[in-house]
Amino acid sequence: MYLTAEKKQEIFGKYGKSNTDTGSSEAQIALFSYRINHLTEHLKSNKKDYSTERALVILVGKRRRLLNYLKDTEISRYRAIIKELGLRK
Repeated sequence: MYLTAEKKQEIFGKYGKSNTDTGSSEAQIALFSYRINHLTEHLKSNKKDYSTERALVILVGKRRRLLNYLKDTEISRYRAIIKELGLRK
């Protein structure tokens, strides 16, 4: 399993307010980014795995909606998470 409970706790601890902060936008965006990176690597070697491709598109949409929400409510938090995760060039 690529995403263990320990890995989730690490992601939430790094990007959220605490290890149990699973609801903040930053923590969710970081978790989605980790999952997106994993699925992208999987699809590089399994090009015909269309169910994984669909799941990837759904995750990217969820992350985009969260980023738009964060940008509209608090631009400073949006800029911080973008810079920390390296989502923009």
